[in-house]
Amino acid sequence: MNLESASQEKEKQSLFARGWLRIKAFPKNINTEVFEFVSKVKKLGQDDPSRVVHSLKVGLALTFVSLFYYYRPLYDSFGVSAMWAVMTVVVVFEFSVGATLGKVVNRGVATLLAGALAVGAHHLANLSGRIGEPIVLGFFVFLQGGSTCVIISILLLPVWAGEDLHNLIASNMEKLGSLLEGFGNEYFKMLEDEESKEDKSFLQGYKSVLNSKNNEDALVNFARWEPRHGRFRFRHPWKQYLKIGSLTRHCAYRVEALNGCLNSDVETSPEIRGKIHEACIKISSESGKALKELASAIRTMTPPSSDCPHIAKSKNAANSLKSLLKTGLSKDIDLLEIVAVATVASLLLDVLSCTEKISESIHELASLAHFKSLEPDVADGKPNLNQQGQLQPSSNSIDEPRHHHVIIIV
Repeated sequence: MNLESASQEKEKQSLFARGWLRIKAFPKNINTEVFEFVSKVKKLGQDDPSRVVHSLKVGLALTFVSLFYYYRPLYDSFGVSAMWAVMTVVVVFEFSVGATLGKVVNRGVATLLAGALAVGAHHLANLSGRIGEPIVLGFFVFLQGGSTCVIISILLLPVWAGEDLHNLIASNMEKLGSLLEGFGNEYFKMLEDEESKEDKSFLQGYKSVLNSKNNEDALVNFARWEPRHGRFRFRHPWKQYLKIGSLTRHCAYRVEALNGCLNSDVETSPEIRGKIHEACIKISSESGKALKELASAIRTMTPPSSDCPHIAKSKNAANSLKSLLKTGLSKDIDLLEIVAVATVASLLLDVLSCTEKISESIHELASLAHFKSLEPDVADGKPNLNQQGQLQPSSNSIDEPRHHHVIIIV
C-alpha cells in the first residue's frame, strides 16, 4: 500500500510539475508565435506587396458594406438580408479587376434569374401577396456588395489582368532569349571539359514557361472583362497573346531538349566541334537576341522591325550548318557522335523556325493592337536605346512585370 501511495504521489507531482512548466512557458511561447507571425507577414510584404494590398482592399470593402448594420435607415429597409452584401464581397472580390468584374456580372445575372424563378414559383403557388419584394431586395443587396467590390478594385491600386498577361508573355520570351544567348558557349565549354564558375541559373528559366498555359488562359478570360486602361483599348486582341504564348511554349520544348544535351554522356571529337562550333553558337545567340528584341517590342508596345537582323544572321548560320551536315563532317566518324551532333543541329534549326513564327505573330499583334513607334530623341533624332542596344520604355510603355498571384475559383 505504501508503495502504491508513493507512486501515486510521484505521479501527481510529475503532472503538477509538467503543468507548471507549461504555465511558465506559456508567455514565452506566445511571444515566439507572435514574432513568427510578424516575421511571416513582413516576408510576405517584401516578396509580394500586392497580396498585402489586396487583403487591405478586401477589408475596406467589407467595412463599407457593414454600414448596413450601423446605418439605421438602411438596416430598417433591408434587415438581416444585409448579411448577403457581406457575403457578396467575400464571394466576388478577386485579385485583379477583370476577375472581379467577371464574377460580379456573372453572379449578378445568376442572382436576378434565381430571384425571377423564385417569384415565378411563388406566383404559381399563391397569386396574392407581396411577391415582388424578394427579387427587388435581393437585387439591391447584391448591387451594394458588387458595386463596392468593383469601385474599390478599380480605384484603389488596381491590378489589371491584361497588364499582367502582357508582361508575362514578354517575360517568358526574355527567359528563352537569355538561355539561347548563353547555350552555345556553355555547350562547347562542357564538351571541352572547361569548368565555368559563372551563374547558370539562366539555364533553368525555361521551366516556368512550360507551365504558364493555365495562367495565360485565366488572365485572358479576366482581361476581357476589364475596361479600357492605359494603352489597352476596348476589344484589345487578347486572343493573340494566347497564340504568342503557345508558340513560345513550343520553342521552350526545344530549349528543354537542348538543355538536356548539356548533360549528355556522348563526347564528340575536337575536329567535329571545330566545324560546327561557329554555326551553332551563331544560331543560338542570334535567336536569343531576336527573342529579346521581340520581347522589348511587346513591353514598349512598339512595332518590331520588319526585317530583324538577328533572324537574318541566324538563317545564314543555319544554311552553313545544313551544308556541313550534308557534305559530311569527317571520315570514319562514330555513329553516336553523328547522332549527338545531328540532335543539337536539328533542335537549333527548330528553335530558329519557332523564332520566325513568334516574330510573325507579334507583327500581327502590333497591327491588331495599333502599336505606335517610339518618338525619336529631340537632340539627335534617334530612338532612346539602353546599354544593350534595346529600346528604352517610353511613357506609353507598360511597366516592368509585377509578381502577382492569380486566384482562380472554379
